[in-house]
Amino acid sequence: MMNLLIFLVIGATAGWIAGQLMKGGGYGLISNMVIGVLGAFLGKFLFGYLGFSFEGLIGTLISAVLGAVILVFIVSLIKKR
Repeated sequence: MMNLLIFLVIGATAGWIAGQLMKGGGYGLISNMVIGVLGAFLGKFLFGYLGFSFEGLIGTLISAVLGAVILVFIVSLIKKR
């Protein structure tokens, strides 16, 4: 149960940071969690594919933020069309 809570907090934080970097504001708590969690999966997959590995809480947060930024960028490209 504690791992799920930590995972959601990291997801919300990563989504909020990605929102600050890409849009200038957050997207709301639930949206930040979704963006952050999906970004964490995307970041882990992409960086694992490239041979990078992030360990620990800070490493997980960095990977999630970078994945969330990539996710927000891709979504913004799709929305512009």
